[in-house]
Amino acid sequence: MTETLDIIIVGAGPIGLACGIAAQNAGLSYLILEKGCLVNSLYNYPLNMTFFSTADRLEIGGLPFPSIHPKPNRSEALEYYRRVADAKHLNINLFEEVSGITSAGELYRVQTNKGTYQAYHVIIAVGFYDIPNLLNVPGEELPKVRHYYFDPHYYYRQKVLVVGANNSSADVALETWRKGAEVTMVIREADLGRIKYWTKPDLQNRIAEGSIKAYFNAKLTAIRETEADILTPEGALTIDNDYVMAMTGYQPNFNFLRKIGVDLSPDFKRYPFYNSETMETNLKNIFLAGVICGGMDTHVWFIENSRVHADQIITTIMARRTALV
Repeated sequence: MTETLDIIIVGAGPIGLACGIAAQNAGLSYLILEKGCLVNSLYNYPLNMTFFSTADRLEIGGLPFPSIHPKPNRSEALEYYRRVADAKHLNINLFEEVSGITSAGELYRVQTNKGTYQAYHVIIAVGFYDIPNLLNVPGEELPKVRHYYFDPHYYYRQKVLVVGANNSSADVALETWRKGAEVTMVIREADLGRIKYWTKPDLQNRIAEGSIKAYFNAKLTAIRETEADILTPEGALTIDNDYVMAMTGYQPNFNFLRKIGVDLSPDFKRYPFYNSETMETNLKNIFLAGVICGGMDTHVWFIENSRVHADQIITTIMARRTALV
């Protein structure tokens, strides 16, 4: 701990980077701390993932995002955000996990696995991709159960059960089927959910022709080494199974927010408290930015609509500094 910074930013995703750029443009000292690699959540997306948005809506810091596709893919995004970090000479410590944030008078002490830092302000810009929503069924602890998906080749000639009805489930089902897997989907609702408009008809057609088997209004009830149990409107079924792909979504690290003292709503959504104009939490000079603001409602905030949080926060900080002069 060698200096007191104006801002510590927790998370080096696109919004954390945007906050760093905004701080830098305002002449504020800052450090971005990231527990994994740069844009760690994007790195862990499936290999062939394509964004729903066009490249211009993923841009930060005024730097153009060139893409040869109408909608950029994962590898293009990783390249773009690396270029942003280098072009802006952003001050980032990677693979340094924040374990605690405590008040020290007008300052905050930020403890990591590598050291301790002091700052007047803290911006929490972490995502929600690290903690999967569990199925809570017997056998979920088996190695065959996957909450993350990367490459379809691995599942060639395997019996794959996909749980879920949204984008991730659709991508897993279609990609693994096209690479030779026998795919069954278990869908809690009566129909498919939020799926990219160019993917949904494809999946609907594969289900209609019987290439992919789908059980609607159904749920997975148990998992064993070579089979799985499903409850459908017609009754219970047991199917042969090699892998269960539980594409049931993810959630923010609520325990971390509670630990540092951020208030959460008492309902299932667990919305963190913040002022929508300043992005300040119930803790003075601790701010939220990006998808973390949505609590369990992870389909509210994206890169596209939360880039503005960076400017809101830095504008607030600068206005307060001006008022003190």
